[in-house]
Amino acid sequence: MTDAGNWCLIESDPGVFTEMLRGFGVDGLQVEELYSLDDDKALMKPVYGLIFLFKWRQGDDGNGTQSSKPNIFFAQQVIQNACATQALINMLMNVEDPGVKLGPLLSQYKEFAIDMDPSTRGLCLSNSEEIRTVHNSFSRQTLFELDIKGGEAEDNYHFVTYVPIGDKVYELDGLRDLPLEVADRPEGSDWVEAVKPIIQQRMQKFSEGEITFNLMALVPNRKQQYQEMLENLKQANENNELGEQIGDLENAIKDEESKMEMYKKENSRRRHNYTPFVMELMKILAREGKLVGLVNDAFTRAEARNKRGKLNTEKTMLQLKDPQNE
Repeated sequence: MTDAGNWCLIESDPGVFTEMLRGFGVDGLQVEELYSLDDDKALMKPVYGLIFLFKWRQGDDGNGTQSSKPNIFFAQQVIQNACATQALINMLMNVEDPGVKLGPLLSQYKEFAIDMDPSTRGLCLSNSEEIRTVHNSFSRQTLFELDIKGGEAEDNYHFVTYVPIGDKVYELDGLRDLPLEVADRPEGSDWVEAVKPIIQQRMQKFSEGEITFNLMALVPNRKQQYQEMLENLKQANENNELGEQIGDLENAIKDEESKMEMYKKENSRRRHNYTPFVMELMKILAREGKLVGLVNDAFTRAEARNKRGKLNTEKTMLQLKDPQNE
């Protein structure tokens, strides 16, 4: 794998991924964060794919059988820092739904790379100035992606995706040579149920020490879904018996609009460079003789918080060891 080149690190956040979809020109999809694989509200059907972020460890090979079936679009990661976009595009290339529009940029990439091997597909992706520009528009100085050359003490994070293709479920990991076939998908069944044990096992493995993973789902554009449902209800509401359901959908649409507006504001803050402001503020505080005192106060408050946290932890451990709690 080559170095990061002109690709920046980006944050693992549903707002980032959803706006990235818009930047690529994709229509009909959004990304939702999952706190549980039983979260039916977030897992609005259909689910097109799952994005799993975890702390990467040497020798973590996953479980499954390598597959080179031609109906799977898979591109290897050939450059560092492109991991998030690599995972998202690998997943998008395998969505087969007439209601989902990839847009000109990704449609052209797919058409151009469809007959290439995974490594060459990865090269084409990493050399796309348009794709890189969208990716870098969400850059932030946060270690949320893989840096293989980082020191041993530095945490490395990596994205993989799970997608249903035909009667199988595959894990697409850009660091591997080929996709992994991880589960069967019986006809008419929910593929998420088939892959649940695999993801839960991985979550359990990573949560033994600390929480270092994150799970998101690629789902339909909720606002568009709600609008379609609302239109159908209005047409069926001849006797004005569906007023409550119509009101619920109208509120759901407003909630989605508010969420997307919040995403835009958060991403705008991510893009903004606050360094000049912070440096100028520190200079002013130093000139006025306030900087050292504020820094010392901050250290004192931090130490107090740490002590309170340590006491709470010790209290919890004592409660767990108390025979009366057994």
